[in-house]
Amino acid sequence: MSKTAAVLTEQYLYTQNRELSWLKFNQRVLEEAADTNTPLLERLKFIAIFSSNLDEFFMVRVGSLFDVSLISPEDIDNKSGLSPLEQLHKIYAAIPGLIELKKALYHTVQQALQTENIFDLSYEELTGEEKKYVHKFFKAEISPIISPMIIGSHHPFPHLDNKSLYIASFLKDKKGKTSIGLISIPQTLPEYIVISNEPLRFIRLENIILSLAPSLFGSYQAEESCIISVTRNADISFDEDKFDDHEEDFRTHMVKLLKKRKHLSVVRLEINQKISENFLSTLSSLIHVEKRQIYFDPCPLNMKYAYQLEAILPAPKAQRLIYQPYTPRWPEDIDVSYGIIEQVKQKDKLLFYPYDSVEPFLRLLSEAAERDDVLSIKITIYRLASSSKIARTLCRAAENGKEVIVLMELRARFDEANNISWSKLLEDAGCQVIYGLEDFKCHSKICLITLREKNQLSYITQIGTGNYNERTNTMYTDLSIITSSQAIGEDSTAFFKNLLINNLSYDYQKLLVAPYSLKNTLCRLIDEQIALADQGYICIKANSITEREVIDKLREASQAGVKIELIIRGICCLLPQVPSYTENIQVSSIVGRYLEHARIYCFGSGANAKYYISSADLMTRNLNRRLEIACPIENRNLCEKLKWILDTQLEDNAKASFLLPDGSYLRKNTQSSLSFDSQMQFMQSSFHQQETFIPAKENLSAKLLHIFHKIF
Repeated sequence: MSKTAAVLTEQYLYTQNRELSWLKFNQRVLEEAADTNTPLLERLKFIAIFSSNLDEFFMVRVGSLFDVSLISPEDIDNKSGLSPLEQLHKIYAAIPGLIELKKALYHTVQQALQTENIFDLSYEELTGEEKKYVHKFFKAEISPIISPMIIGSHHPFPHLDNKSLYIASFLKDKKGKTSIGLISIPQTLPEYIVISNEPLRFIRLENIILSLAPSLFGSYQAEESCIISVTRNADISFDEDKFDDHEEDFRTHMVKLLKKRKHLSVVRLEINQKISENFLSTLSSLIHVEKRQIYFDPCPLNMKYAYQLEAILPAPKAQRLIYQPYTPRWPEDIDVSYGIIEQVKQKDKLLFYPYDSVEPFLRLLSEAAERDDVLSIKITIYRLASSSKIARTLCRAAENGKEVIVLMELRARFDEANNISWSKLLEDAGCQVIYGLEDFKCHSKICLITLREKNQLSYITQIGTGNYNERTNTMYTDLSIITSSQAIGEDSTAFFKNLLINNLSYDYQKLLVAPYSLKNTLCRLIDEQIALADQGYICIKANSITEREVIDKLREASQAGVKIELIIRGICCLLPQVPSYTENIQVSSIVGRYLEHARIYCFGSGANAKYYISSADLMTRNLNRRLEIACPIENRNLCEKLKWILDTQLEDNAKASFLLPDGSYLRKNTQSSLSFDSQMQFMQSSFHQQETFIPAKENLSAKLLHIFHKIF
């Protein structure tokens, strides 16, 4: 082996492919459906979340790899050495095992639902009277809408919409000639028909049409029928088609690209049951998919209905089968009786969603819209709620004569249409709306309020890890710092000025801003811990880690003896506990009721520890191709709050899994009385109540590290 080959082999010893790592994350989501401590309907929802996650994975990641395999087939992944085509082979090979696991868990959950008198029925399971009811409904509501089509020279194969459901039939005419019949499942009708409420017996719309398909093609005989759905590449490029600013604005260009997305290549075909080889080969030829892209999934191909069942159940039963309602608390260190701006001037505030309410931030924004001493509000927006109080408050501020500048990122994947609509409303209200930099998505979450007091400018700055979306603020764990720091306010003013003049290379006093300074500073902070050797400490909580330079720097720190604890919910391309490379690194992943979304960087321990919260994951796209912000937390009490959050999650043994050196995950839960759920802990107590609620715990991390060494 050459020296170069040896170096290349060595660099893959402690890393893994991002796509395969993501599939393991989605498996952890699916495995939540197996947890009998999770309410039954929530277990069904975890299967639905797994399915929608996988849909997006195919639309975006597989779609992107498909494009790269055609354009740059020699492009090699720097974490695994795999080409795009090799990655696709491994992805397609991994999916059947996940579908089998999904099938088994779905069957288990369905059986449990039946013990609760909840029945998702096939046509064959209906009673005689129920079949009469379904036939009557079909005749009155479905038949007038559907349009069965026989594919032939006069009826070419139609465009199949992404993730829509269709009934496909293998037909024979009286002469024995075969054809394909196709029926689109109407999206204007309910997804299921309720037969009875108690017990709850329902049948999904596609199962009704599937059962009656043989009678819908006239003189043709339906030899076999199935439900199908295609997944299309949705990875449209916003930069490949340059356009002249004089001809159309960016918003118009985005609308055109969204139309283009609907017609991209098919990357997956799902079929609800096994079909004959003749039927399969005909379908795959018409849809233009290879056999490796075809998956047989007996579970519902559209599981949106899972989110609707609780609404049609009797309230007492529904409450037993879903998570107990949780009302975010008003933070104990914020006085509800007087102005948020005045309180922030006295002391920085740190909100921890969804355990803390988003209401203090909404009040802050509302105060700013009304106060005479507020000159301007500037904000970056990536995703908004469909009915957004934040956007409406910004409109009110503009109508009150404030300068309101909104950077609206129109390229927020799958939220483009919503953001286009809001950008129009904001402009109509008098806000100045800009669309970021041409080559960089703006993923930062920053809101700057500028005040004039006694002829001096002062600032209130809010910087967060999550979106300005009141809906997801109750579903995702995120952090939000609100500060009156003059230095951070001046940095934020410079940040918005730089956005307007497309200037990325700026030296900020406090803020770390990607793509210019964030990665370099993170590497420098890791170097500081490397200098401390076995006295050094790093703890990072993020969604994903893929950036090779950061991974190699963490490996270097591990080799120097630095203790490193990573809480990485999703993709982790770094493999921990690899002898001689990453043996001082521990990686855990928490999947639970709330989506873990907060990013915390901690370097050092005790009084010397440096803490940051950030919008950025440690991913190549975040650190190199996006506008991201990391904000230092300098108030020592707030640093202690971040330490409490990290320590609590590191002790989780109910919803956490350990990443092993081979890339697999070991569930921490030992089913013992010591089970400790960090999300439950945060719901039960705030930082200010922690001494009352946190029980004395054994050092679970140390015990689990012992398990590591025992296994490996």
